[in-house]
Amino acid sequence: MIIGRQPLVEALQNGRGVDKILLQKNVVGETAAAIRKLAKDHNVPVQVVPIEKLNSISRANHQGVIAFAALVQYMELQQVIDHVVGEGQTPLFVLLDGVTDVRNIGAIARTALCCGAQALIIPDKGVGALNEEALKSSAGALQQIHVVRVNSLMKAVDELHMNGIKVFASEMTAKSQLDKLEWKEPAAVVMGSEDKGVYPALMKICDETFRIPMAGSFESLNVSVAAGMILYEAMKTRMQS
Repeated sequence: MIIGRQPLVEALQNGRGVDKILLQKNVVGETAAAIRKLAKDHNVPVQVVPIEKLNSISRANHQGVIAFAALVQYMELQQVIDHVVGEGQTPLFVLLDGVTDVRNIGAIARTALCCGAQALIIPDKGVGALNEEALKSSAGALQQIHVVRVNSLMKAVDELHMNGIKVFASEMTAKSQLDKLEWKEPAAVVMGSEDKGVYPALMKICDETFRIPMAGSFESLNVSVAAGMILYEAMKTRMQS
């Protein structure tokens, strides 16, 4: 934890990764305003809470703010794209939309790294925290794969498009099958939550939707298992001469 206003300001200014900031309700002052601005600049979610919540977490003089340091280093999307292309690699990224189970996130990161994906793109809200359990589930992959945190997956898709990267989304009723997609080109795949799937507005701006062929009528796949099947297909296609 990072406790107190000035320690948090210094941490953010020095580029230290922060997962979440708890800010006391109605807190005011120049330093509090600076924290809000820095949090916005670094895509760090801020949760406004009563003082009782902060007091229950720490008895130290928190000055109305407690933050949780990140276990992974977050990067900018364009920075990752430039790095991957500069290394002579073909981008293969995974976007997570509403995936809240940290064990699934860890498992997806592990599979992504094994299948040659270079980055995991997550929103700053609505996704499980990359905590110790997620890190353990990933077997350390979350500290090896590039992790990008954005304030909007919609904007992230726009940025991917501007860099010539096609975005695919898994959808059970789609006409195209997984093995019919062109995975040899720069690509990113959106994985949605098991109960709601990919957000409709996000689905609409994807280049193509696809389905994973199923042998029977049972239609439910765990999101990390589905991600593994998709990423393996992408890797297999890319390995073919």
